[in-house]
Amino acid sequence: MRTLAKALVSATAVIGVAAGGLATAGTAIAAPAPTQQQTATSEAGTLAVVNLGLSTRQAKNVQCWLKHWDYKGQIDGLLGTNSWKAFQSYLEVARGYDGDIDGLVGPKTIQALQRELATAWDYNGDIDGIAGDQTKAAFKRFANAQAVYCS
Repeated sequence: MRTLAKALVSATAVIGVAAGGLATAGTAIAAPAPTQQQTATSEAGTLAVVNLGLSTRQAKNVQCWLKHWDYKGQIDGLLGTNSWKAFQSYLEVARGYDGDIDGLVGPKTIQALQRELATAWDYNGDIDGIAGDQTKAAFKRFANAQAVYCS
């Protein structure tokens, strides 16, 4: 009887340890990403949208206009990578943009945009690749004029 009790206690202990290990492994594998990782991913998605001060309506106007320059994305008012790739394609042809068509809004993209805005959108600032207040104001004028493409 004593031997049977020892065996039963030993078996129960082994099963308990194994079950605890499996439960822990299952939890580790199925656990959601830590909050910090989820936040970083959300922020990265947000940072990919560069409206340069445009409202959602104004950004939609730009996207409607971009449909004429190979933009195939949604008209959602968020100027993301695909919107800027289409804009860079336009700027390459029309304003001497010589950077990568990568959808990233860097100094070369801003310089070409400033050259565009200087042609008809009352931009009188430097072509410096910095999206300052004058650049943003002229970009808003440009965006407002593109509303005709959304009708």
